[in-house]
Amino acid sequence: MRHWPLSLLMLLAMPVAAAAATAPVALGIFDGWGAFRDATRARCYAIAAPSATIGQPQVKPYASVGYWPKSGIRGQFYVRLSKARAEGRDLRLTIGSRRFILTGKGVHGWASDARMDAAILAAMRSAPSMSVESRAAAGGAIADTYRLRGAATAIDAAALGCARMK
Repeated sequence: MRHWPLSLLMLLAMPVAAAAATAPVALGIFDGWGAFRDATRARCYAIAAPSATIGQPQVKPYASVGYWPKSGIRGQFYVRLSKARAEGRDLRLTIGSRRFILTGKGVHGWASDARMDAAILAAMRSAPSMSVESRAAAGGAIADTYRLRGAATAIDAAALGCARMK
């Protein structure tokens, strides 16, 4: 299992495009979860790197909860897996005793609708950890585990960070 340092959060929060004029503004770091506002893209998000993964990651995995006020999107769950998922295999998110089947392709996963997003966020607020599991395209397992301490505070900070951004 591989453990990711908190400093990885800052790397994950940086814009992917080199053309981005300004970096996201940190709203706070809360026990391994960070909250950021990206005014360039008119969004806010809470984000964390996994506390453990199985095997060698092929990409930098993370889980996030995003807000895009101009698009009316609030509390959208997203996960980038440590490895590409095998075609046709379920992507299971387990939070406490709750289980969700996410949609997506390759290294990407998200809730199937806003109702599932809300259920995932509610479960995140009351559980100590969550895990995302599937079969990797190259064979073997995908299992990325996240600690949830600080997640609720980071999610709230991200929501507040975009409250006036419309």
